[in-house]
Amino acid sequence: MSPYANRRTALITQMHAKGGGIAIIPTAPEVMRNRDADYPYRHDSYFYYLSGFTEPEAVIVLIAGETNRSILFCREKNMEREIWDGFRYGPDVARTTFGFDAAYPIDSLDTELPRLMANAPALYYALGSDQKLDAQVQRWLQSVRAQARAGITPPNAAFDVHILIDDMRLKKDAVEIDIMQRSADIAAAAHRRAMRIARPGLREYQLEAEILHEFRNSGSQFPAYGSIVATGANACVLHYRASDAELKDGDLVLIDAGCELDSYASDITRTFPASGKFSGPQKELYEIVLASQYAAIAETKPGKRFMDGHDAAVRVLAQGMLDTGLLDSNKVGTLDDVITNRNYSQFYMHRTGHWLGMDVHDVGDYRDAAPAGADRPWRTLEAGMVLTVEPGIYVRPAEGVPEKYWNIGIRIEDDALITIEGVHILSEQAPKTVADIETLMRH
Repeated sequence: MSPYANRRTALITQMHAKGGGIAIIPTAPEVMRNRDADYPYRHDSYFYYLSGFTEPEAVIVLIAGETNRSILFCREKNMEREIWDGFRYGPDVARTTFGFDAAYPIDSLDTELPRLMANAPALYYALGSDQKLDAQVQRWLQSVRAQARAGITPPNAAFDVHILIDDMRLKKDAVEIDIMQRSADIAAAAHRRAMRIARPGLREYQLEAEILHEFRNSGSQFPAYGSIVATGANACVLHYRASDAELKDGDLVLIDAGCELDSYASDITRTFPASGKFSGPQKELYEIVLASQYAAIAETKPGKRFMDGHDAAVRVLAQGMLDTGLLDSNKVGTLDDVITNRNYSQFYMHRTGHWLGMDVHDVGDYRDAAPAGADRPWRTLEAGMVLTVEPGIYVRPAEGVPEKYWNIGIRIEDDALITIEGVHILSEQAPKTVADIETLMRH
C-alpha cells in the first residue's frame, strides 16, 4: 500500500474509535489572480496528505462502517480541456493509480453524497472552515432528512476531521523525512548562493532572484512562503518582504527563505554582512543569538517540552542583553527579573519555533491534553516531529540603547527533526558560524 492509502486507513481507524461515519475532505479551489489568469495552483495539504492527488476540483470521501471504503471524486477526462490546461487522470485511472476503492466524476457529488451519508452515524469534515463546503453539507443533509419516512436517518454527530489528521501529520514518516531533508538541502544551497553573490550595491530583490533561481533549478516547485530579504534597518521588520533597498557596506543582510518540494516546506534564516565581514558590534550580537540557538537545540529532543527550547534561548538572549547594555540592569534588575517581566521582548518578541511540514507553519497542537479545568502542559517532543529553532535580536533606535547596536537585526533559523537519539538539523548545510560565513563570502 502507498503511504497515502495507509494514512486513509489510519484515519478510518480513528473514525471507528468514535463510532464510525463518513469523512469529506475537499482539495483547495483554483483562485483567479486577475482577468483570465489564475494564481499558480496549489492543492490543499490535508487532501494531498491522504491522496497524493494534485488536480483541482477533487474531494475525498472515507466511509468507516461495516465495510470501509475510500472514494475519490475528480474531473472527468476531457481532451479539449487537456489541450488548454494539461493532463487529467479521470476517475477510472485515478482510482487505480492512487489506490481508491471507487472514483466518480466531480459533477456527481451532489447525487452521491446524500446516498453515502444516509444512515451514517457521524459526519467528519472541516467544520466552519469553508462557507461553500458548509453550504454543500447543509444541502446534502437536507436531502437525507427528506427521506425520513423511508426510515433513513442523517448523521447525528459532527467532528472536525482536521483535528484527527493534525496529530497524524505532526509525526513524519520515513518518506516525509526524506523529502523534507531534500527540501532543506535545496534551501541551504540557496542561502549559500546568496552569501557568495552578496555585495554592497546589490538590491534586495536581486538576492531574492538568486534564491528563487536555486529553488527552481534544483527541482523545488514553489517557495514555501514569501522570501524575506532585508538589509540594514529592514532586518528589524519581522515580516519584511524583499524590496528594492540597496545593500550597503557595514549593513547586515537577513534572509528568511525556504522552498517547497513535493508539498513539504523548509524554513531557514541566515544573517550575514553585506561586505563579507562582521563589524565588532554585529559580531557581538550575532554570537549571542547563535549561543541562544545552540542552547535551544540542546533542549530539542524526545521527552522535552515544546517550550523548553524557547525558555533556554530566552535565558541566553536576556543575559546577552544585560552584558551588552541593551538592557540596563540598574533599571530592569537581575536576569530572573528580566525574564519574569519580559523586558527582553523589546529586542526579542517572537517564539523560538513552530511545527514544520506540508505547511511552513504546520498543523498540530502545541499543548498536550489535560484533565478538565487543568492547565494544559506544553507538548512533549517525540521522534518524527519537525520544528524550527529561530531565536533573534532586533535593535531599533531608542533612548538608552547603545547607538552602536542600532538597526541591527539578526535571526538564525534551522529545521530540527526529533529522532530517537535526540535531534538532527535538516538545514545544517547552511553556514551559520561567523568563521564559516566569512570564509564562504571570501570565495
